[in-house]
Amino acid sequence: MLGIDLSGKRAFVAGVGDDRGYGWAIVKALAAAGARVCVGTWPPVLRIFRKSLERGKLDLVLPGGGELAIERVYPLDAAYDTPADVPAEVREDKRYRELDAFTVQEVADRLRQDFGEPCLDVLVHSLANGPEVQKALVDTSRAGYLAALSASAYSLVSLAQRMGPLVRRSGAVVSLSYLAAERVIPGYGGGMSSAKAALESDTRTLAFEAGRRWGVRVNTISAGPLASRAAKAIGQIDRMVEYYEENSALGGVNQATDVAYAAAFLCSPLAGGITGETLHVDNGYHAMGMVAQPYLVPTSAPTSGAE
Repeated sequence: MLGIDLSGKRAFVAGVGDDRGYGWAIVKALAAAGARVCVGTWPPVLRIFRKSLERGKLDLVLPGGGELAIERVYPLDAAYDTPADVPAEVREDKRYRELDAFTVQEVADRLRQDFGEPCLDVLVHSLANGPEVQKALVDTSRAGYLAALSASAYSLVSLAQRMGPLVRRSGAVVSLSYLAAERVIPGYGGGMSSAKAALESDTRTLAFEAGRRWGVRVNTISAGPLASRAAKAIGQIDRMVEYYEENSALGGVNQATDVAYAAAFLCSPLAGGITGETLHVDNGYHAMGMVAQPYLVPTSAPTSGAE
């Protein structure tokens, strides 16, 4: 049987803070395939995430059986590349004050110290934030727009730049995008649509640059909307999911595991020839050009007689 085998591989998944989103589902899928998994967690939610993990309050059951064991949890704020980039007010914030390392460069250095170099086979970018996401693009401030691009798109470049040297040849980088990169999604504002478009464009360029420099593949998954805790910030995520459920090509909505299994595939040797790709995992939602309801395809073809 041909299956996904990541035994002996190590993955770093950036952007995991609870057990509700795509990031967590990807962690579990990679672990179920045999990988050792480290995660990077945003400092404001780090304490509660660690406590929930320690107390067994998270969903640790792996697909196919067994229990998830995360190898390391690192504080990570991918809005900052180096300690010199961190504003004083952030350093003094109680959620950051006790952390001695949380920038992208510092986390890369910690991985190097903990495991050597190279030490990774898989790098997953599950990061997105837009402080003005509920504002229409035309009403978005310059600061809000640039913040969305910084946290949601440039963070992939920063991770590749600083962690690319840690990834073994034939390794893989995967990020998460959304259809707003290609289509108008009313209510998904604040520059987030621009950030997702930049993420997909950067995926293609990084596929060439990281491919030639380190032998690493770079792909992104355009996932259907998921009503995760983080997505609640959008303000109308439930309506987005409802519309998607009614109008996707397959009908219904994809599950977090659908995206997670696609990510595991892209990170495996089975996808060894795939790079620079935006893979839609959304029940065919992206293929639709008009609403499906009430224009339903008959479940069986009409019978025609010979003349």
